[in-house]
Amino acid sequence: MNIESREKLVEIIKLARGSMSQRAFGKLLGVSSTAVQLWEKGVNVPDTEHLAQIASRAGYRLEELLHCLEGKPLPETSDLSLILRQIKYMPLNQVAQIAQAAAERFAAVADSIGDEAKAS
Repeated sequence: MNIESREKLVEIIKLARGSMSQRAFGKLLGVSSTAVQLWEKGVNVPDTEHLAQIASRAGYRLEELLHCLEGKPLPETSDLSLILRQIKYMPLNQVAQIAQAAAERFAAVADSIGDEAKAS
C-alpha cells in the first residue's frame, strides 16, 4: 500500500472511530487499543474483516473503501444516504441533537401551514 493510500486509510479509521477512545473502538472491533493506535499511525493495516467494520462505521461499503485505497474515486453518495449511514454509529447524545433539530423543523412547518390555513 502506498503512502497516499495509508494516509487515506488513517483518515477513514479516525472518521469511523469518531469521538470514541482508541480503547473503546478497539473493544468494539475486537482488537487491542494498540492495534487501533498502530492503524492510525499508518504502521499496520487492518485485516479484511476489520476493514469491513471500519468501512461500515465510516459510512461506506467495503468495496468502496478498497476502491478508495486503490486510488480510485469513491462513487458519489447522496448526502441523505451518507447521513443515514453515519447516524447508525453516532453517540446517542449527537443523535438526540439531530432528533431535536428535526422536531423543531417539523414544528416550524406545522406552524407555517396553520398560519396559511388561517389566512385563507
